[in-house]
Amino acid sequence: MIAQKSVERFFLLVLFVISLGLNAQEHEDAHSEEATEEAFNPTELINHHVSDSHEFHIADWNGHAISMPLPVILWTENGLVTFMSSEFHHDETGEVIVEKNGQKFARVHDEIYYADGGLNFDEAHHVTNSRPLNFSITKNVFTLMITALLMLLIFIPVANSYKKNQKAPKGIAGFMEPLIVFVRDDIARPNIGEKKYKKYMPYLLTVFFLIWIGNLFGLIPFFPFQGTLTNDILFTGVLATFTFLLTIFSGNKAYWGHIFATPGVPKWLLPIMIPVEVLGMFTKPFALMIRLFANITAGHIIILSLMSLIFIFESAAVSPISIGFSLFMYGLELLVAALQAYVFTLLSALFIGQAVEDHH
Repeated sequence: MIAQKSVERFFLLVLFVISLGLNAQEHEDAHSEEATEEAFNPTELINHHVSDSHEFHIADWNGHAISMPLPVILWTENGLVTFMSSEFHHDETGEVIVEKNGQKFARVHDEIYYADGGLNFDEAHHVTNSRPLNFSITKNVFTLMITALLMLLIFIPVANSYKKNQKAPKGIAGFMEPLIVFVRDDIARPNIGEKKYKKYMPYLLTVFFLIWIGNLFGLIPFFPFQGTLTNDILFTGVLATFTFLLTIFSGNKAYWGHIFATPGVPKWLLPIMIPVEVLGMFTKPFALMIRLFANITAGHIIILSLMSLIFIFESAAVSPISIGFSLFMYGLELLVAALQAYVFTLLSALFIGQAVEDHH
């Protein structure tokens, strides 16, 4: 009975946190004679940490945020405009703005808008101002650069090692060989085929290690590793698009024949089957994009929700539960980081293999 009650209390606690995370709380001002203090808002905290931004938040000191600014690069009506994100400031209306080259720009939820005549909002309080072309180096872009640099520092020496030593690999090549062989023998060969897998190995290896390393960097909570590549649906969408393009451009006669003239299907059913098959071409990369994004984002949200319990209840007694379950989730996230890299690479190889498979 005691164990059952403990389990019931735990689930009630989890449900309470989820309800707090799903329903945005409004700020409540606690006025005092000297200062005004805002109530803790877990939704704002979670949204801030899982979204991309123009700076790295390092720490808070005496009520002030210590951040690492990143370059803002805009192509505007007056040409190229560049400045550091630290130049944004609050104007008299409370808007976050900057003035450059005779133009005023406002930042709202890390999106940059033209604001020469002020900001305009629709009924849903969404900004309706036009936006310049934004080529800024955001937190996720910076993380992508670090990940790409690390991969070059790893794989260039590995490639040179194999050129010089045709026998047993040594050093970093010996460490990386089991992972490379795993991608080759357990992902590429079974799904693409013995004759054609080599052509797609560079892409599969790049995707596997890019996702894996990017996921691991997202689990490191301090600068410069706070960004999570796969936490951005645009990044996962680009990877899924690459897989889609490789699939359709590698498709042979049998692949396209299966789509536009499905074997064994009566001709009178083709007007129904062809749209279904064509739709299936697009749902596969869409599923790749959503699966990777949702799994990584969900893990981050759960960890942040558990840590928010301490501040929601304003009690240190909750900290052992929050920290304990957060550490457990971190362990799962380490597994998920590798698992999602494997699943994305496996499905990419499977889709490519279906496109290049010979007709039997």
